[in-house]
Amino acid sequence: MITADFKPRLYAYMETLFEDEGAHVVIMNGMPDHVHILVHTKPSILLSTLVRKVKGASCRWTHQNISELEHFGWQDGYGAFSVGYSNKEAVYRYIQNQEEHHRQSTYDAEFTRLLEMQKIQYDPRFVLG
Repeated sequence: MITADFKPRLYAYMETLFEDEGAHVVIMNGMPDHVHILVHTKPSILLSTLVRKVKGASCRWTHQNISELEHFGWQDGYGAFSVGYSNKEAVYRYIQNQEEHHRQSTYDAEFTRLLEMQKIQYDPRFVLG
């Protein structure tokens, strides 16, 4: 549902929400059905609270400002991975090149690969779109 026309407005608003919570967005990019965000946070920020606030506020904002997206909503869950400073540039490029990446891989394949790379056990019934 995140169209090319809607994407810049949504991302700008989401970046403001992150900044208001004390987090800094390094890069944000994605596809019509998901978003990748590289964000710096303070250790005192609870990631689950941050994500809940940004998802909730951005959904409300979308309903109020984009009439054709009155049914917009985020999925219930989210995936989060910490990134060491030495990997920051690789993650930045990965997020920057989402459109190119998804010509070769679906969201489900991408997310499964990320979980497997990190050796995270998962139940496909609960993590895939």
